[in-house]
Amino acid sequence: MSPARPPRWPTAPLPRRELLAWLAAATAGAAAAQPGATAAWPSRPLRIVVPFAPGGASEVAARLMAPELQRSLGQPVLIDNKPGASGNIGSAEVAGATDGHTLMMGGAATHVINPLLFRRLPYDAVKDFAPVCLVATLPLVLVMNPVVAQSLGVRRLTDLIHAATAQPGRLHIASGGNGTPTHLAGELFKRLTQTYMLHFPYRSTSSAQQDVVAGNMDLMFDALPTALAQIRAGKLLALGVTSARRSASLPDLPTLEEAGGPALRGYEASTWAGLFAPSSQQPEQLARLQRDSVAVLANPVLRDRLTQRGMLVHGSGASELAALMTTETEKWARVLQLAGIKGDR
Repeated sequence: MSPARPPRWPTAPLPRRELLAWLAAATAGAAAAQPGATAAWPSRPLRIVVPFAPGGASEVAARLMAPELQRSLGQPVLIDNKPGASGNIGSAEVAGATDGHTLMMGGAATHVINPLLFRRLPYDAVKDFAPVCLVATLPLVLVMNPVVAQSLGVRRLTDLIHAATAQPGRLHIASGGNGTPTHLAGELFKRLTQTYMLHFPYRSTSSAQQDVVAGNMDLMFDALPTALAQIRAGKLLALGVTSARRSASLPDLPTLEEAGGPALRGYEASTWAGLFAPSSQQPEQLARLQRDSVAVLANPVLRDRLTQRGMLVHGSGASELAALMTTETEKWARVLQLAGIKGDR
């Protein structure tokens, strides 16, 4: 399609009102003809970067949300896994993006824990990102290999605490990597129950889960959305959720506070998924993203799909996501101190 052209100069004098109208049309036509003129947005497919390996809870949230965003924005919304360096590789890529069509499904690891642990991050979690919306909080769940649990007589959480106390170092606890929420939840648990279990960090939560299912590891704190299918299939024994209240997807499963007794009073270690844009995003584009994302997450069908996968849907705006980052930074800083994990990487 050829660019718009301004109307030709009038061949006869025009009344003042008509002359002003002509000048306005000519100005608009000239602006449209400029190479740098503002175009409709989005003008091509959008990409949501998930900075972790496939199979994680953040990816589940992104993939369920993408089709609804696609319908709302009128362009395909693609999911791009960019794992590595505890989420830092994918996060840095999004932080530096200037194409206006790159987003990120971030969370506690990328925007709270990594800034506390890494001396030199390739991005600034606050300055380089613009919050879009808080998608959901993601409870963790303490799961155990059923065969191992049976061999130790573990049926409930108090049995596990007793076994770990009686045999320090006998149990092996896996995580999705050093400094991840799945690791810190376990460290907080061990500290509060005064138990000792050997920690084995994996490259991803999904690979840690595979080894717990296979019996190569004894237990782990897993994200509920990714552990749910294995729990329902009987391949993992669930002992409690880490959220402050029970999950609607497993209403009969107690919280760790309920199941663990006085030692675990106040225990809460949920993580979350939030949609971010680079800080370079144009204000009007960011405003549309924020508005459309909140509207999409108000859809009862999408909310039900997320809930059935163990997520507590929020769908709140950018201000709540920014506030959550502040409160989460304070909480996880205390957990790191309590667990004796130094921020020296």
